Amino acid sequence: MLIAGLVIALAAPALAFPVGGSPTTTTLTAGALNGCVQPLTVTVAAGGTPVTSGTVTILDQFEGNSVQLATVALSSSGTASPSVALAAGSHSLTASFPGISGYSASSSSPAIAVSVTTECEFTVAVSNFSPSSSAANTLTLTAGQSGTFTITVAPSVEFTSSLTAPMFVTLSCSSLPDGATCSATPENLEILSTTPESCLSGSPASACPPTSTMVIQTYAASTVKATPPTPPGNRPNPIAWAFLLPGALGLGGLAFGARRRSWLTRLSLVAFVGLVTLLGTTGCNPRYYYEHHGPSANPATPAGTYNVTVTAQSSNGVTAITHSTTFVLVVN
Repeated sequence: MLIAGLVIALAAPALAFPVGGSPTTTTLTAGALNGCVQPLTVTVAAGGTPVTSGTVTILDQFEGNSVQLATVALSSSGTASPSVALAAGSHSLTASFPGISGYSASSSSPAIAVSVTTECEFTVAVSNFSPSSSAANTLTLTAGQSGTFTITVAPSVEFTSSLTAPMFVTLSCSSLPDGATCSATPENLEILSTTPESCLSGSPASACPPTSTMVIQTYAASTVKATPPTPPGNRPNPIAWAFLLPGALGLGGLAFGARRRSWLTRLSLVAFVGLVTLLGTTGCNPRYYYEHHGPSANPATPAGTYNVTVTAQSSNGVTAITHSTTFVLVVN
């Protein structure tokens, strides 16, 4: 009896900790839906203790199909906070933990129903601002300085699964202040049917959504005013000719018709000579100003706070798909 009781006592822990490690529980909660982007929080725990390593997988039951949306690493607090882009329609989201050494796999979390009314083929996000700023999605520059940030175009899994050919997305920006420019490298991103919506930290670029680097260039006021070359001394002065030539021709005409024309005709000729002289002077005025004053100095990019829009667009020649995001540009 003693031996039998000892055997039962030793075997008891095995009933609570099946092969594979401690049993785990996975829970899934959803934040407020932002258009077609659904923020999620996944928590994995074993007996109330957070599981701080391993990955969780987000699954979606959509239009009768099971779609794997993302695989995300757990943080040191035992949570993961992915955001997934969903196609328009009704979704049933769950999360699962496959298990790691010391912890067994847990069954899928209770499903969360999400209804999306906004079509979202892909999302556009900006990050990694340089120079960095304490404010989120903000790039702060001094006039004359340039800054960079990363653009990520993340397609929804439901959308890429329907692609039969590569899709190219063109990047651009708008609402920049005067005297500022933007350029993206590369300017066009390719989305394939195998392009993931997200990637794990440390994953190769081929296993992540495509990215581009955008440069914002501002300009400082020019400090040196350009001076035009002085015309050679022996060169005829076009300004003088603008006055003399029309007047000489007009006076010659007056002299020729002095005996044959009435005083009213002569007065008309005098007015005509004055008009021609005025036109000649006006025509030479821009050149005169340029040769004596030169071009004006370039102004700096105006200081201020601007909401800049980054747009990603794809077109098949008939319809265009456009999605965008914004960031704050501060020019000092």
